[in-house]
Amino acid sequence: MPPLASSPLIHVIDTAPQLPGRLQRVARQLGASLHHCSSAERLLVDLDPSRACVILADASLPDDGALSLLGTLQQQGAGIPLIVTAAGADGGDVDLCRRAFRAGATDFLPLDAPLEVLAESLRKAIGTQVLNRVRHQRELRTRALYARLSGREREVLGMVVAGLTNKEIARALSVSPRTVEVHRARLGIKLETDSLAQLVREYAQLVDEDDGGQAWQACGRALGSPLAPSAAPLS
Repeated sequence: MPPLASSPLIHVIDTAPQLPGRLQRVARQLGASLHHCSSAERLLVDLDPSRACVILADASLPDDGALSLLGTLQQQGAGIPLIVTAAGADGGDVDLCRRAFRAGATDFLPLDAPLEVLAESLRKAIGTQVLNRVRHQRELRTRALYARLSGREREVLGMVVAGLTNKEIARALSVSPRTVEVHRARLGIKLETDSLAQLVREYAQLVDEDDGGQAWQACGRALGSPLAPSAAPLS
């Protein structure tokens, strides 16, 4: 999933020619461009995955076009929000509204919705799409950095995430605390983290996915017997 380009695009698929005209004001307010499509099929050809966008689809499109398009977007994992518009969508067709949301619609609005309502719905949809794309890119980067770790570094990371001290990790791995310090320093460099909190926040889930319970077994070994007395008094 590529990062989003700037300048959002509002795709409009409808059978009501007055809607694009009303959208011009909204598009200007949002700093977006309008792209009018005559069919869902045409839209799928024109979609640019690198651009922030939202789709407005008329519920009266032939062959359940709006709901069918929702299903296609879900299958593709496109992450593109779609707002269904319909005559009397303010409650006149509860079943249609329910079906749209079940299919994954972002919102369900009447064709004559006030411009401020339409603008807010579009703003939220585009904002959510951009936020989800940023999160996805961050996750890909995190996984790529995690893949750079050696087996021993992953062991150390698992125990750091579990909250063990350097001495406890050293006991579990039968190494010196100084060796653990070196491993932790390398973790910070390889994973590009500046603090323990960032390390735990960004990599705890990956540790859980990758570990298979090994870190917790090591934690048990580390905590199963009293810690050796410190060679130097604590200051």
